[in-house]
Amino acid sequence: LPQQADVFPDREHFGRIFYNQARLSAKGIPQIAAVMGSCTAGGAYVPAMSDETVIVEGTGTIFLGGPPLVKAATGEVVTAEELGGADVHTRISGVADHIAANDAEALAIVRSAVANLGLPEKKLPWALTPPEAPLYSAEDIYGIVPSDLRRSFDVREIIARIVDGSRFHEFKSSYGPTLVCGFARVMGYPVGVLANNGILFSESALKGAHFIELCCRRKIPLVFLQNITGFMVGQKYEHEGIAKHGAKMVTAVASAEVPKFTVMIGGSFGAGNYAMSGRAYSPRFLWMWPSAQISVMGGPQAASVLLTVRLENMRADGNDMTPEEQEEFMAPVLEKYEEEGNAYHSTARLWDDGIIDPLDTRTYLALGLSAALNAPIPDTQFGVFRM
Repeated sequence: LPQQADVFPDREHFGRIFYNQARLSAKGIPQIAAVMGSCTAGGAYVPAMSDETVIVEGTGTIFLGGPPLVKAATGEVVTAEELGGADVHTRISGVADHIAANDAEALAIVRSAVANLGLPEKKLPWALTPPEAPLYSAEDIYGIVPSDLRRSFDVREIIARIVDGSRFHEFKSSYGPTLVCGFARVMGYPVGVLANNGILFSESALKGAHFIELCCRRKIPLVFLQNITGFMVGQKYEHEGIAKHGAKMVTAVASAEVPKFTVMIGGSFGAGNYAMSGRAYSPRFLWMWPSAQISVMGGPQAASVLLTVRLENMRADGNDMTPEEQEEFMAPVLEKYEEEGNAYHSTARLWDDGIIDPLDTRTYLALGLSAALNAPIPDTQFGVFRM
């Protein structure tokens, strides 16, 4: 209640949840609710607007106004169970459809409901092949990825432990080698993989944009494996047009209508995050490995930039800083970036869809692909590419 101004009146506040539910239902998208705790006020509409609702006896409650509000408004004293418990809503009000003795039974009922949705078979634009395990053990990943993100490793070693049969048809392997692109399958589903093997140069960006065009034409989902410090900087690279070449890849990623999946396997810094389908580019799912980091730039770089600006201003006034003062100035910046850049800070704010064990990456991708392909893949129309 103290934060009501931040969650109630605006277009994207709480009311949008129920608007979205109604619109999803109108599009024929089924919604099943399991009430395992309290659904109060607007939250009561979530199960009430679902196709089928399961409620757990003793812990699940649904009411527009809870006991404190009822007492304040009418003077009536009533318990939560009497007001909106499982028996009330499955036997009297009809707000819920199934009663469960515990959470485990509730989930079993949900599975039964999903099994009876009568969904049509997926219409895939390509042939699905039988799943095939990678040739190499996923447990090797623990030894391949260094704990220090500044150390490099060959991302092909990661790809080989995720894709079917460890088969990877690499695209333009000798051109723009800091971006690895290629075709593979995950549990039988075809995917186009874009994986970082260093900083992005103009050639890397052009290759990435070209590869995304091919995948969109073939309606092949995209998998991004992020370990990127950003685009190359410097006079030479600005003169050769890295801004416009990077923009081509960013445009291709933003325009792509095929399902996109992003896994942050290392660093995710600066504009490299955009080019590799960060959260702002609407991947269907975005997962992080526990060691991943995400920031506008690395902590040392940010501290150095801020220090440079401070020194320039001070020296313009005839002042300066000692080495000790410079270290003292940089310390809080380094600490802030270390705290805010780690995977747990990100996932606590829902900037991603969860931290996953690297060994489970293949399974998560397969489940995501299966879910996304319940809907048809539309044609992609790209924006203007500055040539």
